[in-house]
Amino acid sequence: MRRLNWGMVGGGEGSQIGPAHRMGAMADGHFTLAAGALDHNPDAGRAFAQTLGIAADRAYGDWQEMLAGEKDRDDRIDLVTIATPNATHYEITKAFLEAGFHVLCEKPMTMTVGQGEDIVRTARSSDRICAVNYAYSAYPMIRHMRHMVSTGELGAIRCLVANFSHGHHAAGDDADNPRVRWRYDPTQAGVSGQMADCGIHALHLASFVLDDEVETLSADFASCVSSRVLEDDAMVNFRTAKGTVGRLWTSTVALGRQHGLDIQVFGEKGGLRWASEQPNQAFWTPLGGRTEIIEKGEAGISEMAARLSRVPIAHPEGFPLAVANIYIDLAEAIHASKTGAKLANAANHFPKAEDGLRSMAAVHAAVDSAKANGSWVDARPPMFR
Repeated sequence: MRRLNWGMVGGGEGSQIGPAHRMGAMADGHFTLAAGALDHNPDAGRAFAQTLGIAADRAYGDWQEMLAGEKDRDDRIDLVTIATPNATHYEITKAFLEAGFHVLCEKPMTMTVGQGEDIVRTARSSDRICAVNYAYSAYPMIRHMRHMVSTGELGAIRCLVANFSHGHHAAGDDADNPRVRWRYDPTQAGVSGQMADCGIHALHLASFVLDDEVETLSADFASCVSSRVLEDDAMVNFRTAKGTVGRLWTSTVALGRQHGLDIQVFGEKGGLRWASEQPNQAFWTPLGGRTEIIEKGEAGISEMAARLSRVPIAHPEGFPLAVANIYIDLAEAIHASKTGAKLANAANHFPKAEDGLRSMAAVHAAVDSAKANGSWVDARPPMFR
């Protein structure tokens, strides 16, 4: 495959997620960073872009300038990554899709369900790829877990437990820390704090591994630090379309937990578990048997996992290369789009606009349920009911 031209909006100097995208996109030689509008300060964005090797005429001051500058170029970007504050995702994503660009948007894809439905329709009508960066679903062992579930190795799935809980916002006196404050401010974060920030990663992981949809849910929210308007702890019970029972806990005040993303799947023939802090391994316990460790890169691993394992067995790859796996899938999908070739099934598991929409619908449903003392509500977006 020839290298594709890639651009970024946001993700500038000091960004938490920007470096992961740059390492991920260029890790396998599929993309060249060709354009960027990297900072809300135009001069800072232009200067930082040029330190990354972007030509001066493609180091833009803002996303509107970038869109205007790229859309008529013969060598225009093939993919744009949106890594800006949450409230801006919808407007920027929609504009680039309508101009004919493929898009990878950071989560949450939109702030409202209506906006999410509009993005799905826009991606479909423009025949462009709109992906969402739920990168945890691209870890090789998560892909292998999905393979084991889909091929029936666990039998009928009975229940699933997912967590994304950490203690890094446990201090009650950090109200003025800008990296913390915005997450609990409705004007910046929207209707939800921790559920929209971390809980949707765990919820998407559950749906991805099961290849299933969350249909109904019941939620309990708490602001354990009383000064916070939005929740910093949430428990969600859910049922999927195929009947699986789900439990999800997400928190920012869980002192002693670090990253805290893990998932367990329990079927009639056995159980699986995986944790992001030990991502090379999945633990498999067959009914009546001993627990086995399945290692990334070992012989006999599924094609879904093997194609995303770059380094020898027992060597960690980590989050930036999980992001890189999303870009591997996108490179194959974009080339297939350009040539009209059929996209290989193994490359078609990257999270799409439909996944971003379902996630936001579930967040809003959880907010509604929590306000109604845990009443069970429909978690599906209206267009998929």
